[in-house]
Amino acid sequence: MTGISPTPGAALLQACAAIDASVRGALPLRLAENEHWRLPDGVIVRISQPGQWEAAVREVHVARWLAANGVRAVEPLDLEQPVEAGGRPATFWSEAPRHEHGSIADLAAVLRTLHALPEPDFELGALDPFVRITERLRVATSLPGNDRQWLLDLHRDLTDAWENGVAGSSPWTPIHGDAWPGNIVRTAAGPMVMDLERFSKGLREWDLVSTAVRARTTGAVSEAEYTEFCELYGYDVTAWHGFSVLAGARELRMVSYAAQHAARNPEWRREAQYRVDCLRGRHGSRPWRWTGIM
Repeated sequence: MTGISPTPGAALLQACAAIDASVRGALPLRLAENEHWRLPDGVIVRISQPGQWEAAVREVHVARWLAANGVRAVEPLDLEQPVEAGGRPATFWSEAPRHEHGSIADLAAVLRTLHALPEPDFELGALDPFVRITERLRVATSLPGNDRQWLLDLHRDLTDAWENGVAGSSPWTPIHGDAWPGNIVRTAAGPMVMDLERFSKGLREWDLVSTAVRARTTGAVSEAEYTEFCELYGYDVTAWHGFSVLAGARELRMVSYAAQHAARNPEWRREAQYRVDCLRGRHGSRPWRWTGIM
C-alpha cells in the first residue's frame, strides 16, 4: 500500500458495530480482493467479497478444527461469526504473533501433518483449481485481446484435463489450498498456518505443486531447496502423471491474479504482461523470474 491510508469504509464500520467495537485508529493491512484491517487492540478484521459467506464460515470452522488437532493456526475471536457488513461477510481474528516466512522444512512438515488429518465433521468443500480465473481474466483489460483469448483457451484446456482424469487420479485429503512460505509462517513458538480461504478437500498434489512451481517456474526456490522439500515430505510431485496440469493451473492463477490487479494499477502492468509472455514462449524456457505484486 502506498500513499495516505484510506478512511474506514461502510463495510468496516458495519462489521465493527455488530460486535460493539470501535473503528477509531483502524489501519489497513491489505486492501485487495479482500480487505484486512487492524484495530488498535490487536484484532484483525477480514472483509470478504460478496457471495463468500459459506467460505467465511468455513474459514472459522477450519481454524478451530486445526487448533483442536494440535495444529497452530490463526485464531478466530470467540464470538458468533461471520457478521454481515454491507452485503459482505466479515470475520475477526487475533493478531498473529511476530513472524516471518516459513522455511522449506516448515512447509514440508506442516503439509505432512495437514494431509494426514482425519476429515472434520463439517463440510470442507471441494478443491477447484480454477476458482475465479474466468472473472479475473474478464477484467484484465491491460492485456491485449489476443493474450486474454490465449489465456481463456489455456483455461479451457486445463479444465478439461482436470475434469477428465486428473481430479480423480489420487486420494483426496484435507489441503491448505494455497501452500507457500507466506502462508505457513515461522513464529518464536514454531510454524503457524495462515490464510485459510482456500482450505478444502482435494488432491495433496495441489499443495505440493506450489513449491514445485516456485522452483521450476518462478525461480523463487532453488533446486537444492526443492530437493530438501521432497525429501522431508517424502514425495516429488513433479514425477506424478498429473503434474503438468496442476502446475499449469497454478501458473494460470498467478498470471490472472497479476493481470486482474494490473488493470487498476499501472505499476503492475509490466509484470503482468511479462508473466503472459513467459507462458506464451516469448522469454525462453523455465525458470523465469516473476516478481511479486501487492
